Amino acid sequence: MRYRFIDDLTSDVMFEAYGKGMKEVFENAASALFSVICQIEKIGQSEKKIIKVKADSPGDLMFNWLQELIGLVDVEIMFFSKFRVMEIDEKRLKAEIYGEEADPSRGGTVVKGVTKYKYLFEKTQNGYKVRASLDI
Repeated sequence: MRYRFIDDLTSDVMFEAYGKGMKEVFENAASALFSVICQIEKIGQSEKKIIKVKADSPGDLMFNWLQELIGLVDVEIMFFSKFRVMEIDEKRLKAEIYGEEADPSRGGTVVKGVTKYKYLFEKTQNGYKVRASLDI
């Protein structure tokens, strides 16, 4: 399982994403995020962006990664559907993301940001897990 949604909130959206390694959990969290923002399965991959994110810890790195992706929707007016983490350690990542111009007919829910409500990033027996709540 790459990710799942949790029916814990009425006004926000919460998901958990999983990965055997840090690359995979970051990619899966991005996919979960964009499955809320748009109809991800209908989004092409004609444009590529390179993203670099820094933080003081792996948990903050994930939080900053999700926030950066949300910001790109507004700044670039794009939806994204493919995420490839090229380099990652506990304090920085570099990724390629692929998408196309945002089209309201393929839009989903407007996500304003990630919240700290029940936020969790942890190493588990099977790899990594993140739980994030999205302000919609």
